[in-house]
Order: sequence, then structure tokens, then C-alpha cells
Amino acid sequence: MPLESIDQLQHGPVGLRLIRGRDARILQRELLSNRAWLRPWEATIPGGVTSFDMRVSIRRLLQQHREGAGYPFVMEYDGEIAGQLNIWGVARGSLCSATIGYWVSERFAGRGITPTSVALATDAAFDLFGLHRMEICIRPENHASLRVVEKLGFRYEGLRRRFIHIDGEWRDHHAFALVKEDVPEGVLARWLAGRVPPGAGAVPAAG
Repeated sequence: MPLESIDQLQHGPVGLRLIRGRDARILQRELLSNRAWLRPWEATIPGGVTSFDMRVSIRRLLQQHREGAGYPFVMEYDGEIAGQLNIWGVARGSLCSATIGYWVSERFAGRGITPTSVALATDAAFDLFGLHRMEICIRPENHASLRVVEKLGFRYEGLRRRFIHIDGEWRDHHAFALVKEDVPEGVLARWLAGRVPPGAGAVPAAG
């Protein structure tokens, strides 16, 4: 189901909507003003030059959406753009799976935007977009994102060594996932009701 055919996903002041070409200026400004905050977690291309042409990025995201390969959102807080969330790598057929990636501006940190947005997006993926499994891959050093999957009860599935090129190097990532059967009441509803299984998103101690 294309995003254009559904209303904005919303819970309280937090909303998700399809990214638009006219969002480029605001998003590029946020990325440039949050360099120190975001650089440790940004994907890079080996041997490539980091590009900040958000217009090109949005065109590519919308093309992927038209092809059924992704769902590109902006995250909003009280109607103001706070960051991006992308459902990418959509696989249909016998998999029906995808991956979530996101970033939020530092000035919006600590307001529950990211866990709420991830929950909204995962519920939409299961209930509206016909997906069965949602994955999130997180660097071991990214404690804020590790708290997100712990809050929402994404299940730890293992370490992927040197998995994604981030901030100029190949980085290890922890993999977490949910399948639709894990959350019959919905990710957001389960979290808000305090019914996330204790330790569901915990990374096992090494050794």
C-alpha cells in the first residue's frame, strides 16, 4: 500500500508522514547543524565522498517507494520536522521483511520521538504494508538506539560483524527483530501498556 493512500501516522505530538521534495531544505539544514551528533552513526561509502544533497536523496527514496522497495518518512514533533525514518530493503514473496533506519536531531532528543516513531512504523508495516518481519541493526556503541529496541521489545538475534560502513569504517552491528506474531496487540499498544517482556531486547553478556 503506498503511503499516499493512508493518513499520517500519529501518536500524541509524534507523527510520521511520507517525505516530500520540499522537505529537502529543512532536512539538509538539520543534518548540517547536527554533524557532531550524527556522524558516528551515519552510513558512508568506502572510498566515497559524503554528500549532503538532500534533494537527490529524497528523489532516490521516493523512487524506491514507487518501486515498492521502501517507505520513507519524516518524523515530526508538534508538526515540526525532527528527523527521518526509513523502512528499507523491503522483500516480498516468502520473506515479507524489511529494515528500519532513522536519525533524530539532537534538539529533539529525549522526547520519546524515536521509540514512538519506530513503534508506529512497525505497526504500519505489519497492519498496512503487508510485512511480517521488521529488523533493526544497531552499533554496539549506540546506547540510545539500544534503549529504543529494549523499550519496544525487539528480540536480539545476534552480532553481524563488520556489517555496514559507518563513519568511514566497517562496523559491527547487533541485529534485533520482531515478527507480526510477537505483537498481536501492536508494538505501540504493548509498550504503552507496559507489557513488553522483560529483557526482550537485551544483548547477552559476552563470554
